[in-house]
Amino acid sequence: MRTVAAVGLTAAIVTGTSGFAAADPTPAQAPAPAVALFTLTAMPAGWQTRTDLHPSLLIQSDGHATKRADNAAQPVEGTVPADVIGAAAAEVKALAAVDMGTPGQGDGGTSIIDYMPQAPDQDVHLIVYAPESSEGLTDEQKASRKRFDDVFQRLLNAFVPA
Repeated sequence: MRTVAAVGLTAAIVTGTSGFAAADPTPAQAPAPAVALFTLTAMPAGWQTRTDLHPSLLIQSDGHATKRADNAAQPVEGTVPADVIGAAAAEVKALAAVDMGTPGQGDGGTSIIDYMPQAPDQDVHLIVYAPESSEGLTDEQKASRKRFDDVFQRLLNAFVPA
């Protein structure tokens, strides 16, 4: 009998337990992270050599937002007004149907607006390559890029720190 008790005690010491394990039939799962309604990202020219890129602004559907001025800055929590979010959503949906062109210049950075409402079939992902360049673009493409930049800047400028 002592041998059995000694083996049990040794197992408990080695494993750091009392020798009895209670199985939890429903393992706890971490809640899924909230998906931002808007994600604004600006990647500078030559971004391929950098691995620390972060979105410039994340906006939740309730208006809560997280802004990062640059990659070295700490994120700042705040809000974006509902009327600005609504107007931006309408404009982003409209921009999904236009051609913003791709300039002939090589790597000139990238600006991205991701709009992801609750219904995944309504997602809009707008990407403007070389946003500072207009080489080889039509007037219509230049106007579409200006609209994109206006929405991007309007959302950034509407951010109110908490």
